[in-house]
Amino acid sequence: MSNLQNLTSKIIKESELKAEKIINEANNKKEETINKKREEANKISDSMLLNAQNESKALIERAISKAELEARNKKLIARQAILNKVFEEAENKLKKMNHEVYQQFITNVILSLDIDGDEEIIISTDDKAKLPKDFILSLNNELIKNGKFGDLKYSNDERNLSGGFILSKGGIEINNSFKAMITSLRDELEYGVNKILFDEN
Repeated sequence: MSNLQNLTSKIIKESELKAEKIINEANNKKEETINKKREEANKISDSMLLNAQNESKALIERAISKAELEARNKKLIARQAILNKVFEEAENKLKKMNHEVYQQFITNVILSLDIDGDEEIIISTDDKAKLPKDFILSLNNELIKNGKFGDLKYSNDERNLSGGFILSKGGIEINNSFKAMITSLRDELEYGVNKILFDEN
């Protein structure tokens, strides 16, 4: 009986030791697995956070670029509108010049042109009324003094010109209307006007 008890006690003790060892191993394995999973989760979380930060940064940069582009476009549109207004005002001032100044203007422009002197002048009815009746005669005399033919005449061709004139001969026209003159000078003048209006270098 005593031997049986000893054997039983021994088996129980060995079983308890084995069970304790298995439990300890399982606990260690559990901790190891938890730590590994925690590490993996942290890496995934860090990666997701980094991706989110990068995406957020990219979104912010795109939004800033878009806003800057829109602001630049609005600025360019506003500048263009101001420049249009400036050149429109310049044309209006030319239209309002008094008769004597207008007469001198046309004389000076025609004398500065490389023409034969027998062209036709196309001019609006309103502007023709600003000129004296002997204007063509005096203009032709000036051309003769400058060594040119001196046989300009008014054309019967009516044009809706907003100031200035057109010289015509053989189907070739030299457009000196205010609108055409301002348009041709605009590219040249825009830099200076931009600098004055917008303080550009």
